[in-house]
Amino acid sequence: MPSRKSEPTYRNPAPTVDLIIQIKTPRGDDGIILIKRKYPPPGWALPGGFVDYGESLEQAAVREAEEETSLKVRLLGQLHTYSDPGRDPRRHTITTVFIARARGVPVARDDAGDIGIFTRREINFPLAFDHRRILDDYYRFIRKTKGRDFAAEVAPRAKPGAPAAADRTPKNPKTRGGRRHGRTQSS
Repeated sequence: MPSRKSEPTYRNPAPTVDLIIQIKTPRGDDGIILIKRKYPPPGWALPGGFVDYGESLEQAAVREAEEETSLKVRLLGQLHTYSDPGRDPRRHTITTVFIARARGVPVARDDAGDIGIFTRREINFPLAFDHRRILDDYYRFIRKTKGRDFAAEVAPRAKPGAPAAADRTPKNPKTRGGRRHGRTQSS
């Protein structure tokens, strides 16, 4: 029997998402949601988690937000992607950070042992992973864009009347205009 070459084994980073969820504090101040992690590594962190096979980054962000905070969020856009191999002590991850808004009262669920709404001044304690750096970048971005709608700053640019970025399906480059043999891709 002929021997088969085995496929090479690749070690790839795991894709994750994190969310900066903007919400009003009970006093009406601008705040963000942090969760206290139930599982190692311990500490306060941004809500987020691993992207499931077959879901988009946006879908993962909305799912993780609801799983950990019980809130439905509206994604405003992506802040940045962080890929330092040491950002997560468990394994190499790459996270895409979304800015989102929510209303209501968050409730700790899933991986969250506790939850809170914090103003910038109240976040004077260590955070898990590289979430301090992420929040520093976020607050620098907010300061830089003050007076403007930062949702417009982070949202992908689209032509007027075009569907939102999350609604656009990329066309297959091997077809003409998204069509193959006279049928649409969804047919």
